[in-house]
Order: sequence, then structure tokens, then C-alpha cells
Amino acid sequence: MATTTRSDGPETWSIDDRCTNCDVARQLAPGLIREQDGRSALIRQPRDEAERRQLRAAAHACPTRSIRPGTGLLDPATDPFPLALTEEVLLLGHNSRMTAGANSYLCRRPTGWVMIDTPRYSTALADRYAALGPVTDVLLTHRDHARHGREYADRLGARLWIHEGDLDAAPDADRVLRGTEPVEIAPGLVAHPFPGHTLGSVLYVAEERYCFSGDSLYWSRTTGDVEVQEAVTWYSIEEQAASLARSLGVLRFEWLLPGHGERHRMPAEEADRRLRALAARCAQLRPGPVDFGAVRW
Repeated sequence: MATTTRSDGPETWSIDDRCTNCDVARQLAPGLIREQDGRSALIRQPRDEAERRQLRAAAHACPTRSIRPGTGLLDPATDPFPLALTEEVLLLGHNSRMTAGANSYLCRRPTGWVMIDTPRYSTALADRYAALGPVTDVLLTHRDHARHGREYADRLGARLWIHEGDLDAAPDADRVLRGTEPVEIAPGLVAHPFPGHTLGSVLYVAEERYCFSGDSLYWSRTTGDVEVQEAVTWYSIEEQAASLARSLGVLRFEWLLPGHGERHRMPAEEADRRLRALAARCAQLRPGPVDFGAVRW
């Protein structure tokens, strides 16, 4: 039976030991959930309704369903997703174990929505997104997040995109990105191939404002900076450095919206400065063994 971590107080929220340390819960309830011994742990019970909302969001996002109220059952009526980050971007929650618990998003475009990576699949969730308006495209950032792409694309009548480097993860994709040069796939929406984390990793940038970075870039709470996940690089850290070097002066954004790791907003000039510093740091890195425990969340 799964064990739980609890804290004293009138409520009995808990987190069981199925947690895979994907960081999702800590992003959504940062004052209540912390990393401890390689997984998320509840440090105290919520004190007010705002904190209960945070825990409910974390619970509905958790890919292992490890976060539970005292009743043991989550009320579907408390599901806050999709959760608006801005007027144009929604965080979808319902992270999937089949995509390593990655975050996914909807981004509003002039012709409808595009989905960047996917939540777990269900017809109820797909119908929820369809009710918001047409979803024209499902954009996969790389192979690790491809599991539900075809299901969502078919249900929503959308085109499925992936890069040729990871095509074997979605061989029936409708659109295949090639090479390493940026491609405008719709007005104001640019795909930036970014080999490194995987051969076929891609960043998608909307209106030079929103950068959906998959597992290529993220904001680290530990370092307070933009980082690469050098400890979890499946393809090549040298190629990651080359991708960063190619991006300098080309990649422009204000919001960094990763699959794993913290989201962060900053002025475009600051983002450019941080990318340049990261490119210099990354150029000094050398291949090493994959070590999930070394990720600097």
C-alpha cells in the first residue's frame, strides 16, 4: 500500500509515495509542497481557500494522482483546468504519466487554438478543449511528449506536428519539420528546431512573446535563471550548445513555458541576455550519465 506524507492541522491532505518528482505540484502549490528525498512532500495543510485552490490544482494536474484530500476522492467540480496564464495561453493540467508528467498548453491564434504537447487523453478533456473553439494544430516539442498527440489531433480535427529527428515517436504525423532553421508554420508562429535534449526537439514561439520550450529550456528556481537539463540529455549536450548558439539574436520571447520546470516571464531583452549567458555555460558542458536526481528544479 502507498504511504503518505501528512502535516498537522484540521485538514488531512496527503501525498503518497507514487510521486515521480515531476515538479508539477510544486509549481502549482509552492508554499505547501516542497521537494524532499527525491519527491514532493506536503509541508503543511492549507490555511485558507486560496491555498485549498492551489492544492486542488496540484491534485488535478498530478500525473500519478498522488495528492489527495482527506476524503480520498477528488471532486470533479473543483477542477480548475484549463487555467488561464494570460488571455492567450491556457495551462491544461491533467499531466500524463505517458509523457513523463509534462505540462501542456493551449495558445490562442487568429484561426483558433494550437495545443503544445498534450495532457493525458480522455474524450471528456478533448471535448472540453473543443468547446473553447477550433483547435487547428497539435505541436509536439519532442518524442517524450508524443504519446497522446495522434488521439488529440484526431478527436479535435487538428494537424499533428513533429520534427523528423523524432518522427519514429509519431510516424503518422501530418506535418514534419526538417533541418535546424526556424520555420514560420503560421503567421506569427515559428518553429525553432533545437536538437540536444533529443534529436528532434523543437521550440515553438508565438508572436515573439510565448516560447513553448518542451524540455530544451526551463526556468530553475534553484539557480534563478534559464537553464538546460544537462543531467537529462538523451541525445547530445554538444548539440544542445550548438542549438543555443544558433538561437542567439534569433530567438526572442517574454514568456518561457516549458514542459518540465518552472514557467517564467521576463522582458525580451532580459531573456536574450540570459540566453547568451546560458549559451556560454552550455558550451563548457561535456557528456555525462543521465541522472534525474541532479536536475536543478
